[in-house]
Amino acid sequence: MLSQPVLLCFENEQESAARIAQAARYPLVRIDRHRFPDGEIKLRLPPSLPDHVVILRTLNDPNEKLVELLLAAQTARELDARHLTLVAPYLGYMRQDVAFEPGEAISQRIVGQFLASLFDAVITVDPHLHRVATLQQAVPVANAVVLSAAPLLSDLIATHCPQAMLVGPDEESKQWVAQAAMRHGFDYAVCHKVRHGDRAVEIALPDLPVAGRQVVLLDDVVSTGNTLAQATRQLLAAGAASVDVAVTHALFVADAWSMILNAGVREVWSTDCVKHASNAVSMSGPIGEALIRIDAMTTTR
Repeated sequence: MLSQPVLLCFENEQESAARIAQAARYPLVRIDRHRFPDGEIKLRLPPSLPDHVVILRTLNDPNEKLVELLLAAQTARELDARHLTLVAPYLGYMRQDVAFEPGEAISQRIVGQFLASLFDAVITVDPHLHRVATLQQAVPVANAVVLSAAPLLSDLIATHCPQAMLVGPDEESKQWVAQAAMRHGFDYAVCHKVRHGDRAVEIALPDLPVAGRQVVLLDDVVSTGNTLAQATRQLLAAGAASVDVAVTHALFVADAWSMILNAGVREVWSTDCVKHASNAVSMSGPIGEALIRIDAMTTTR
């Protein structure tokens, strides 16, 4: 039996896994994955595992990945792993936290309980929580760790735009915008958003004047890009000198990337929670520190 914790990853996340493993000083081992012609998958883990096993899987495009986690976690338990930690830098299925219509599945609750049945601890970054106050309410594990990219994004913004004005595209972004603004004393404000559908939104700019300012739109996630594109067009029309985007999770589905650039966004900076060409900040350091803390807690029990 190995004594040191091990970080397991899949091939398409090996680069970010290597950074996290280095930060946590863990050995890194890849899970072998085979897809059968009918779409089913087969996984192979190391035949010998330590007490504490960490699995990295960021949950964008989550459906198949949830099956992978089911197979990987239960196999790790069969190989005598006693403590399992999931590192999911992006945690999918968090937006649907209530049933808006009769019969709707509350996916946050269902997926959260599913993950809690597999893992003892979960580490994520800026989860998209609305009416739920804590991650542990959504994913009821013994140790639910939330990290924020706001400080590191704020540092990057301070380097590129030291006189920036931070703007959140909606009220939900205020928590991250305020945190980033406080770190370097940036002015900040948030827009008002009314959503009419997945791709239909209305944006109202804040009262704070933006004319002549270098504006940075800051949010936790960009998906369709509609909100950021609308906000950018209105900010430029109001006289903003430039508009950049800083975001934790760069999902950029379909034509979202070209949409926001065509709207006039100058630069896009994102974290490596989701791999994308815009990645400019690595969360490996904070994730590695969180893993070390969890390992210390498990070894003292």
